[in-house]
Amino acid sequence: VKVGEFSKGMKVRLNFVRAMLNSPRVLFLDEVTNGLDPKNARIIKDMIAEYRERGGTVFLTTHLMNDVEQLCDRVAFCVDGKLIEISTPRDLKLKYGRREVKVEYRENGSLASAVFPLDGIGFNEDFHNLLKTAEVETIHSGETSMEEIFIIVTGVELNGQPDQAD
Repeated sequence: VKVGEFSKGMKVRLNFVRAMLNSPRVLFLDEVTNGLDPKNARIIKDMIAEYRERGGTVFLTTHLMNDVEQLCDRVAFCVDGKLIEISTPRDLKLKYGRREVKVEYRENGSLASAVFPLDGIGFNEDFHNLLKTAEVETIHSGETSMEEIFIIVTGVELNGQPDQAD
């Protein structure tokens, strides 16, 4: 089978393996999991993590923010070729994100939900009243995703279009 006849996923995997062949100290990867099924994407991510643990450096360009959250120690956002923000994922979430608690509960037999700010949750009367009176199904803490932060920081949706919220 000729390489030109490979599926997109097979080409992505081949290019990754070719990049790793000579055990480089620095890897430049572009959309390394794009086009892969979840199983093969996980294998590639695990290989990248092992490479980094052995002291390798990875420069990753991607629009897949899930990859950013899983693989990156530092994140840089560029717009029109200009670097506009560089930080750790955690610091970006603290700077641009919101921290909240989502409670799902039963109300008259139907599933309902309420969201509360995490800051001051111990003193939030509405939150405490809900816990005392409702049939709680789940409680989850949440944080802003890297995708949401990308849109906030760049003003650009991941499809390349300007954010319509502005």
